[in-house]
Amino acid sequence: MSLESVVVSEMDTAIRDSKGGLDQLSKRIIEQLQEDGRRSYAAIARAVGLSEAATRQRVQKLLDERVIQIAAVTDAAAVGFHRMALLGVNVEGDIRSVADKVSGLPEAEYVVICAGQFDVLVELICEDDAHLLRTIDESVRTIPGVRSTETFVYLQVAKENYQWGTR
Repeated sequence: MSLESVVVSEMDTAIRDSKGGLDQLSKRIIEQLQEDGRRSYAAIARAVGLSEAATRQRVQKLLDERVIQIAAVTDAAAVGFHRMALLGVNVEGDIRSVADKVSGLPEAEYVVICAGQFDVLVELICEDDAHLLRTIDESVRTIPGVRSTETFVYLQVAKENYQWGTR
């Protein structure tokens, strides 16, 4: 369906198509924000062919429905976190309970329940090796149900990109 065939009133804040997926205008707005999260509503509106008010309403709806979040992404090392690692966790018992507890750790940047060799994968961001050791030894391994862990220390981040678009 072409963008020209989509009729959007100035008060229309619908962000989804008739099948429940994101509509093309919402996707284009998201792509604009992924290129520059500080881009003005006026600039986004020009790029997608809406008024500034309609664009502002759609962005708010995307935020309200938790489709997007707008945040500053930092370089961990630049703000004092010089040790990053991926932690594989094997669990006995309730995997979700362990994942929830790990998610509460301030060092846990990303937590996923997965299939494969590990039950839970955790990206940890720490100040240094001593902080990483304390986090694993005192915070993760003491959680009831954690059977074992395996740590993959990051030596260098080769790619970190949040602009993967809406495909």
